[in-house]
Formats: sequence, structure tokens, C-alpha cells
Amino acid sequence: MRNHSVISEFILLGLSADPQIQPLLFVLFLVIYLLTLMGNLMLLLVIGFDARLHIPMYFFLRQLSFLDLCHSSVTVPKLLENLLSEKKTISVEGCLAQVFFLYASGGTESCLLAVMAYDRYVAISSPLLYAQVMNRQLCMGLVWASWSLAFLDALINILVALNLDFCEAQDIHHFCCELSSLYPLSCSDVTASFTALLCSSVLHFFGNFLMIFFSYVRILSTILRISSSTGRSKAFSTCSSHLTAVIFFYGSGFLRYLLPNSGSIRELIFSLQYSVITPMLNPLIYSLKNKEMKAAVKRMLRKYFWCFK
Repeated sequence: MRNHSVISEFILLGLSADPQIQPLLFVLFLVIYLLTLMGNLMLLLVIGFDARLHIPMYFFLRQLSFLDLCHSSVTVPKLLENLLSEKKTISVEGCLAQVFFLYASGGTESCLLAVMAYDRYVAISSPLLYAQVMNRQLCMGLVWASWSLAFLDALINILVALNLDFCEAQDIHHFCCELSSLYPLSCSDVTASFTALLCSSVLHFFGNFLMIFFSYVRILSTILRISSSTGRSKAFSTCSSHLTAVIFFYGSGFLRYLLPNSGSIRELIFSLQYSVITPMLNPLIYSLKNKEMKAAVKRMLRKYFWCFK
């Protein structure tokens, strides 16, 4: 399957056409991107070097940090480039590649959040059997399944989208490429691609969301059966960080993709929250709301400064 487009590139109109605002936006998103890199790399290092964190919960958190690095790096570098460039173009092939990696990384994160919800359910409902149930083999299998399903889903969507033709219209009212932004520009029938995208969204994202929802229903019922308030508080604290991450990821994702594609400011804000802000916030969520992570960060910093004394 090959694309027979007349045009060879698109124009990403981005966030603002005002040349005075663009340098300010460049500085803002450069800072956000650097914070995203530093925060997620810090989690990767802390979990990797601290033996006390070598348990399933932090194994999955390490995968989430790597995914956030990937998800942010798919869109932000091109956004930064276009904010400084007069020619805000991207090739048709480059655009479709960005769509693929955006969907693959986002889809994997969706699967991984569902896996982490199951992990929290096992930890709260069967604490004595937790290590036995969530063994290394199962954890590795769940992570590989998350990556494989998401990449297969993204690949199917891209293979169908390769049949789209683009003849005249080039302007994308967005800061990155998404299939929903490309449909108005196509001069061929988009029904097959739209149907594939709709089916994958329903099966993949809504399927994972339902898994998370039912996991938390079971978690809540388990917590309510705990007699002591201290025990209930401790049980809830073990999943509060994950629940916060789920709300940010799915909240901004649903608001972005359930709205009609219009290129409005509100739509761009939701897209920024989903693909740029959330990857920056996840390290803060897991560091500030997790006592073990805070203690591990302190231990690593003490060890680091001790080496330079």
C-alpha cells in the first residue's frame, strides 16, 4: 500500500502565529520538556539503583517513566522547532511516522495503567500472596503484551491511513500530526481509516479504562471491608498516586478526542495536557505522594553528595 498524494508536506500552524508570542512559548515548552526529561530520568535512576524498590509496583512505574519520555519526545521537539522556524512544515511521511509513534506510546501507556491498576488490586486484596502472584515472569509478560498490543494497534491504523491521498490542502490546525487532523485534508475517502481508528479507540482505550474502573471497584470494596481507619487510609494511599495519574491521562484524553476536531484553542489546550503536561506531572505525582519514593530519592542524593565530599 502506498500513498499517492500530490503534496509532499504539511504545514503545522501550531499554537500561535504571532512572532512576538512564539519565543515566549518556546521558552515555556523548553522548560516543560527539560523538566519532563529530568523528572522521568530521575525516577528511572532511583528505581534502578535502589534495591528496596525492586518490586512489581516500581517495575511498572519505571516502564511508565520510560513511556512518558517517549510520548513527550514524539511531539515536543517538533513543536519547539516550529516555534523558532518560519517554515513550519513536516513531510507527509514524517507526519504519518509521528502519528504512529504517538499512538504507539499513548496506547502502551493506556495498557500499562490498566496493568498497574490490576497490580494495586492484588496488593490490596491479597497482600500475603502479592509477591507470589505478581512474579517477575508475569510482570514481564504484562509489559510485553502492553507494548505489543499498542504497536499492533498503531500499525493497523497507519497501514490503513497509507491509502489516504492529499491533493491541495496543507494546513494542519495543530502543533502535531493526528489522524483526526488529517481527515479534513484528504481528497480521498476516509471511511476505512476512520472506522479503523474508531474501532481501535473503543477496543483499546475504552477497554483499558473499563479494566481500570472494575479494578478500582474491587479495590474500593476491599478497602471498605477493612475495620480500622488506619488500615483503610494505608490501603488507599498505596493506589492514590496511580489513581491521580489515571485521572490526568484519561481525563485530558477523553476531553481531547471526544470533542469535534475544530482546531480551537480549547482543543489545543486539551492536547497539550494529554501529550505534554501529563508526562511532566507523573514524576511529581509519584514522588510527592509516595513515601517510599521520597525516601529513595533522599538516599540517592545523600549517596551522590557523599561521593563528592
